[in-house]
Amino acid sequence: MARSLYMRFPGGVSKTLTLSYDDGVRQDIRLMEILDKNGIKCTFNLNSGIYTPEGTVNTNRMPRSQITAAYTNSGHEVAVHAYDHPYLEQLPTGSVAYEIIKDRETLEEQFGTIVRGMAYPYGTYSNEVVDTLRLCGIVYARTIISTEKFDMPTDWLRLPTTCHHKNPRLMELAKRFAELRADRAPQMFYLWGHSYEFDNDNNWNVIEEFAEYIGGREDIWYATNIEIYEYEQAYKQLIFSVDYNTVKNPTAYTLWFAIEKTVYSIAPGETLRLCD
Repeated sequence: MARSLYMRFPGGVSKTLTLSYDDGVRQDIRLMEILDKNGIKCTFNLNSGIYTPEGTVNTNRMPRSQITAAYTNSGHEVAVHAYDHPYLEQLPTGSVAYEIIKDRETLEEQFGTIVRGMAYPYGTYSNEVVDTLRLCGIVYARTIISTEKFDMPTDWLRLPTTCHHKNPRLMELAKRFAELRADRAPQMFYLWGHSYEFDNDNNWNVIEEFAEYIGGREDIWYATNIEIYEYEQAYKQLIFSVDYNTVKNPTAYTLWFAIEKTVYSIAPGETLRLCD
C-alpha cells in the first residue's frame, strides 16, 4: 500500500522561517541585531551600483566599506537586487543581463562568496526577465506578492511571500504559524520589507515583537532564502526504492523526511533500509 512521504527540514522539523530585506540600508544593522538576538536569519538584497560614496553622509544607504563590515560573516545572506535598481521589465534583454551579472559579480568579489539569489527591484518582472535570470545563474527571485499563506514555493524564480511587515495581520499570521502542526507538507513563513521603513514609520516595535514571539522555537528551522532553496534541491535528489523501504542520499547534505508519522534522517552518501 502506498505510504505518504514528506520533506522535513534539519532536525526533522516541518516548519521554516525566512526574511528578505532590500536595498542595503543603514537600518539593516539594527535589524540584524534584533534578528540575531532571537536566532532568526535574513537575506539582504543589495544594489552594488548605487552604494553611497565613501566619506559622504546618507540617511539610508551605506558606502561599500560599511556594507562589507555589516554583512560579512554575519550569518545572513547577501543577494542580488540589480546593480542600479531599475525596472527590469522595461530594459532590453542585454541590459537586464548586465544589471544581474554586474551586481552578482560585484557582490561575489566583495564578500568572497557565491551569490545565486535575488529580489526584483520594485517587485516587477516579466517572463523575459525570468528567462534572463535563469541564464545568469540566479536560482530564486523574490516578488512582492503576499499570499498570507505558508506554502512552499512551486516556482522559485517567481517567489511569493507570506506578507510584508506592514501587514496589519502580521502577529495573527505569526501566531497561526507558531501554533500550526504541519504533519504533512512542510510549511514556510516568508516576511519581507525595507528596514528604513521602521525609522520612517517609527515602529521598530513591530519587528521586535515579531522576532521575540516567533524566534527561538525548537519546531522551526531559521534559514536564509538560499539555505532553504539548496536544502529542498538536495532533498529532491533522494533516491527511493519503489516500496520506500530503501533510500539513498547522493548529496553532501544530511536530509530529513517523514513517511507517514515516522521521521528519518539520512547522512551524505548513506543508503538506508527503512524496514530493518
